[in-house]
Amino acid sequence: MATVILTPTAVADLRQLIATHTLPADTLQRFKRSVSALQQFPEIGAPLDGRWAAFRFVLGPWRWMLVVYLYDASSDRVAIVTIQDARAGVAATSAD
Repeated sequence: MATVILTPTAVADLRQLIATHTLPADTLQRFKRSVSALQQFPEIGAPLDGRWAAFRFVLGPWRWMLVVYLYDASSDRVAIVTIQDARAGVAATSAD
């Protein structure tokens, strides 16, 4: 089973989204549930392309919440590197 970690950037991103999007009090629990599948299925996320080619993504508890991560098979570790609003023009899924 893969270890899932959040980078400091991802933690800051999530805190910012909670504040700026006025997300509910149970957002952290919802987030944990939405990424829990990465422990058993670390490659479940769709691969990204362009400057994000080394990364994969899954959606968080809301369809607009983009959870971008790297999976290192040699250490069986998932590192969530950023959490973004997919509707933003600068999101990882936007055209370069």
